[in-house]
Amino acid sequence: MKRFIYELFESFRIAVAQIRANKMRSSLTALGVIIGIVAVTLMGTAINGIGEGVKRSLSGFGDDVLYVGKWPWREVEDWWNYRNRREIRPQYADQINEWIAKNPGSALKLAVPVGQRMSNVARGEARVNNIYTMGTTADLARISKSEMKEGRFFSEAEVQFGRNVIAIGFDVADALFPNENAVGKRLKIGDQNFEVIGVFARQGSFLGLWSWDSMMALPFTTYRRYFSTKDDGEVRVQIDTTRNEEARDELRGLMRRIRGLPPELPDDFEINSQNTVGEQLSKIQFFIAVAGLLITGLALLVGAIGIMNITYVSVKERTREIGTRKALGARRRTILLQFLIEAVSICLVGGITGLVLTGAISAGVGAAFPKFPLVFSAWLILLGLGVSTFTGVLSGFLPAMQASKLDPVTALRYE
Repeated sequence: MKRFIYELFESFRIAVAQIRANKMRSSLTALGVIIGIVAVTLMGTAINGIGEGVKRSLSGFGDDVLYVGKWPWREVEDWWNYRNRREIRPQYADQINEWIAKNPGSALKLAVPVGQRMSNVARGEARVNNIYTMGTTADLARISKSEMKEGRFFSEAEVQFGRNVIAIGFDVADALFPNENAVGKRLKIGDQNFEVIGVFARQGSFLGLWSWDSMMALPFTTYRRYFSTKDDGEVRVQIDTTRNEEARDELRGLMRRIRGLPPELPDDFEINSQNTVGEQLSKIQFFIAVAGLLITGLALLVGAIGIMNITYVSVKERTREIGTRKALGARRRTILLQFLIEAVSICLVGGITGLVLTGAISAGVGAAFPKFPLVFSAWLILLGLGVSTFTGVLSGFLPAMQASKLDPVTALRYE
């Protein structure tokens, strides 16, 4: 064991000496690894960023809320079957809440009706189009993950009296009321004026995914009076997250009973959740990750081939040295370690340099484009060092093995 440790230390010393003696060649060799590591780790930070963006985008849905609607949150082929379904009525929320009140042990906690449409909103000359507009009750504030940056959410009294009040998302406020407090100001939807009583805190968006900052909420009675008398919304049901499956089954059975569906007929409604969207986005994220890593891995492969080539050249240049060392008693293992450690050392230097560059690029991109997160995590550092080491072993093994098999007599005669 002591002999092996000594050989390891001596091989490392020789490797460092060779790298110093051939600085330019070693630098150019490491450049291929640097480019490869930067490509792989940047792709890793982008994939991490996609994951973080997906989580951030999904956070607005809430992991404790089920959405009862007409359409599923996934791609469907037989869309005409879903189109012909009956609409979801706001009265269903009252019936679900009555069930909850009569069954204290229910996994369901609270139901809230939501009407929804896209609206154009204006304030003077400023105008914002296609804003997601909700008509709902004051109970939405109890199940929503959104916090208020300014002002408040509307009250139950304002819902009952159908007041023209509205709470708006951060981006809507920023577009219509730049550099001023929107609370107390008025805006117009169609020909109706509304008083802004609250502004939601920024939640962010990601790569065109749903932005909860571009939304507005107004009392359900006001919404039905001015904009829509159709039952074209959804019912959001807060559940006990420790009983997810039980809650989903309970809500499904309750909705079938409310809709009067006999046992032989399929559901004519959909129960959606954050997981429904997450599963769809996870598939996209997986394919992006596989394709990206395969493409960037080619850069690392080029670097590995470069190191293998240089290591073969180094073996040829030092053939007589290898013959001398073997004639003096050096083992095959010692020669193998010497060239293998040299290749790994170059790769590690390249890997560390690449990681530093990746960190700097990630910080720069994050500062310039805060909506596009690049997450440079600890596991990427470990991945970069691990890949560098593996690349060194892989690219240096064959040349090192060739060096270790050289016949000392033949090597000493080599010119």
